[in-house]
Amino acid sequence: MSGRFLRSRTALLLGLVVAAGVLFVFLLASVRFGAAEIGTADVIRAFTDYGGETGEASEEDLIIRTLRVPRAVIAGLVGASLAVAGAIMQGLTRNPLADPGILGIEAGAAFAVVGAVFFLGVSTLSTYALFAFVGGGVTAGIVYGLGSMGRGGMTPMKLTIAGAALAALVSSLTTAMLILNQQTLEQIRFWLAGSVAGRDLTLLVQVLPYIALGLILALAIGRQVTTLSLGDDVAAGLGQRTGLVKLVAAVAVVLLAGSAVAVAGPIGFVGLVIPHIVRFFVGVDYRWILPYSVFFGAMLLISADIAARLVLRPQEIPVGIMTALVGAPFFIYLARWKIKR
Repeated sequence: MSGRFLRSRTALLLGLVVAAGVLFVFLLASVRFGAAEIGTADVIRAFTDYGGETGEASEEDLIIRTLRVPRAVIAGLVGASLAVAGAIMQGLTRNPLADPGILGIEAGAAFAVVGAVFFLGVSTLSTYALFAFVGGGVTAGIVYGLGSMGRGGMTPMKLTIAGAALAALVSSLTTAMLILNQQTLEQIRFWLAGSVAGRDLTLLVQVLPYIALGLILALAIGRQVTTLSLGDDVAAGLGQRTGLVKLVAAVAVVLLAGSAVAVAGPIGFVGLVIPHIVRFFVGVDYRWILPYSVFFGAMLLISADIAARLVLRPQEIPVGIMTALVGAPFFIYLARWKIKR
């Protein structure tokens, strides 16, 4: 189960250290670049000499510490969460095109937020996050229940069909509400496109326990997911409690993807693209795929957010659009490759 380039345990561990270092560089770049032109010296001073001799924070200090640092951290955590959730889904369903959307999490979260704005008139990001998390979790629970009905319990095919059907239904209801109320669309269209702009640490603190628990659960079942990816019969023959592993995996996906959508809105393709990139380097062992997905997912979304800020500076593009520009061609490539096989 060795990767194409990283073949030994030592090399794999060293690769994680290198990935952590590269991620740190990406975080610094996210703090450095943006709509406002701030020099590297100002960034360093904001951390080493905040407020300067007068003790009063400058405009650059405030931008860096209250806007850019939280934004960079949130982008990293959201990217990591989506990538790990996607990796688990691909291992669980043995479907190379799977991502968190297969459980209807993104569709359910969007439906809950649009419904809250439409019927209740909510208008704050923290309230969006609450409804998004509940909506994504409920939808995923329904999909899991539908996919587990009938003989044989949950199977990749039943889970995929149930997720696609419910996501289509929920998305249609969401579109209907947006058509009926243009004001609702105007209020939440930036959130629906997927964005980490304007998020602060208060919002992150609200979902951080769920992200942490989801990552712990995901990393704890890496070996079991590897076995499940070989087939249910193989896993059962090796004495694995497949039902329990699937349940824990589903909980981890709901926690990770639900938290990510709650904070940043529905951001597609991160959970699809990153697991394939990671497998190219480390192989098919999920004990390594999952931790590498943490770093690669964070780097992808941070770099996409940097590009979203710089392409049309001083205006910004929602980061969800940037990930789609990368992910859509990759999805087409995977689909064609799957058909050929």
